[in-house]
Amino acid sequence: MRVLTLGFCAFCLWGCGSKGADSQVVLDKSKEVFNWKMVTTWPKNFPGLGTAPEDFADMVKQMSGGRLTIKVFGAGQLLPPFEVFDAVSQGTAEMGHGAAYYWAGKARGAEFFATVPFGLNAQEMSSWIHHGGGLELWREMYEPFGLIPFAAGNTGVQMAGWYNREINSIADIVGLKIRIPGLGGDVLSRAGALVEKMPAGEIYTAMQTGVIDATEWVGPYNDLALGLHQVAEYYYYPGWHEPGVAAELLVNAEVFNRLPQDLQAIVTVAARAINQNMLDEYTAKNNHALEELIKTHGVKVRRLPEPVLLELRNISNEVINEQADQTDLTRRVAASLEKFKSEVIAYHSISEEAFYKARRIK
Repeated sequence: MRVLTLGFCAFCLWGCGSKGADSQVVLDKSKEVFNWKMVTTWPKNFPGLGTAPEDFADMVKQMSGGRLTIKVFGAGQLLPPFEVFDAVSQGTAEMGHGAAYYWAGKARGAEFFATVPFGLNAQEMSSWIHHGGGLELWREMYEPFGLIPFAAGNTGVQMAGWYNREINSIADIVGLKIRIPGLGGDVLSRAGALVEKMPAGEIYTAMQTGVIDATEWVGPYNDLALGLHQVAEYYYYPGWHEPGVAAELLVNAEVFNRLPQDLQAIVTVAARAINQNMLDEYTAKNNHALEELIKTHGVKVRRLPEPVLLELRNISNEVINEQADQTDLTRRVAASLEKFKSEVIAYHSISEEAFYKARRIK
């Protein structure tokens, strides 16, 4: 009887202890707090580009009940803007926000995931990434660097940039000192321009001091905030070089995989949210900013001549084909993008484009 009593008590204690231990593990795990750093290529709180990472961090904190907090650092606060890719890859920061064409020298073909001259607009780019196979290829490209990319914003079709000389023919591009990244920069370089690559914080001074003759940045909303109308005479369009620039969120794969599944889902959903919200913001703000640039500041808005655009498109095709023919992966990326582009153009010719024309009928 004594043995049975002791055995029963031991069983009860084991049961209570086991249940309590399991509950405690679950409870501790649910309350575990992760504190991350995010580095960006943009000035701290710069409209649109700089505020999107802040919005992302706020959204994640709220949705996770404070279990995942992210401290956002602007360009130059923790490290130089173009070191974001390496910092997240090496684990110096858990996350980064930038644009893929800034790391083209590190990951071959990365620029295809930012924008392609005469390529996809914002709506089409997001569709290719999320429903056309782009995201899978993007993640395959970044996997060797221990990175997981997410689309995290888009500026829409940009302006062709600010110039201190008129562009009347392709010959006017020769010798032009211009700040422009990505494949668009490669195109202008082949056309005879002297291309510079510099972060946002250096553009105004470079224009003011004559280090460069021209620059592209984003569009009216951001260009007004940067004060580029004060240092340039002509504002050209359309943005042939950046028809829909996808901003990206970089996450260190090792630390992401350590997150509980619900927090991983929160990061994913928050990225999709700011991806759309940034485009909404630019669409709303560019209109008023352009009006202010023209009416208040007297900016001279110019359209690039058709022959110039045609020549730039021809050069773009050459550059894109050469960039695509680097590796098996870059060939697959370019082929996927081109296939999606041809299909979406066919439909948009009778939907989006046809509607725009119908809307202007008088």
